[in-house]
Amino acid sequence: MPVTVNTGDIIAGLALLLSCYAIFKTSKFNERQKSLIESQEKLNNLLLEKEQSEAANDKKADIGATFIKLGSSKYRLKIWNKGKATARNIRIDFPNGNDVLFQSEIDEKFPLESLEQYQAVELISAVTTETKRKHTICLIWSDDSGEDIEKIVYPTI
Repeated sequence: MPVTVNTGDIIAGLALLLSCYAIFKTSKFNERQKSLIESQEKLNNLLLEKEQSEAANDKKADIGATFIKLGSSKYRLKIWNKGKATARNIRIDFPNGNDVLFQSEIDEKFPLESLEQYQAVELISAVTTETKRKHTICLIWSDDSGEDIEKIVYPTI
């Protein structure tokens, strides 16, 4: 029995091949679409984490201290807030002792009620040739994050 192929059979075969090709391309497209959705989800999660981190940083103060030289032999200890939030109840402590600042100056200014962003306070320093060049200072404050923060700095003359 001979097999006869007519025009309808050829068209049906081409339609079958075309539909197989369309199914293959659709599955490839769906894979790429899924990959794109996954990467977009990762980017959205990273952006959300970044926003949450920035929101947390907006509630934090960052206090620092350094000695500044005025003229040829006058020094001041400058304590400033470089964080975005207001620092409150700022206290200063000297774990290794204080031999450079006047205690009356410290008692007069500390505990400091508040220190806004980029605001600073200066303390007069008594520097002699026998004064240590490196000092350990512990700064303690609270901010909008709701916790006491302690930071040890090592300003040098």
